[in-house]
Amino acid sequence: MNEIQKISTYLSFIIDNEYFAVNVGKVLEVLLSQKITRIPNVSNEIKGVINFRGEIIPLFETRSLFGVPNRNENEKLVVIVLEIASEAGTAVIGAMADKVKDVITIEPAAVLPVPKMHSRINTDYISGIYQLNDKFIMLLDVDKMFNDSEIEDFGKKHLANI
Repeated sequence: MNEIQKISTYLSFIIDNEYFAVNVGKVLEVLLSQKITRIPNVSNEIKGVINFRGEIIPLFETRSLFGVPNRNENEKLVVIVLEIASEAGTAVIGAMADKVKDVITIEPAAVLPVPKMHSRINTDYISGIYQLNDKFIMLLDVDKMFNDSEIEDFGKKHLANI
């Protein structure tokens, strides 16, 4: 394998002043503003639905997933549209973030293991940690982050009535 194939590319973003990144292979698009349709009786993690290229997709509030304070209604946000692996194949979802930062390339040797810790963040979602200057960037495994059954149940229960 040559050196280029060993390097992974990630999209970095901020949630509540913390840095995260996802593999760009999972990112379909970044949306700067989007009309969110709220859906009653869903979990706190699901903010509602959005229209993405004519398809209605669930929108997840990542702050709820990570146990950080809710955003104010007037705060700016971005939606990162992700394609995640599910038992049935793939699913397209939106994930809210405060701000997108950069596209970064990371060599596998530069990824640090996730330490055992008691934290608000479920470390099962984190595949590793990358240090960039004085910042630690948590590399997320989005396939583990978003619950298959929750997405499927959401579609059956809520989207059928829209």
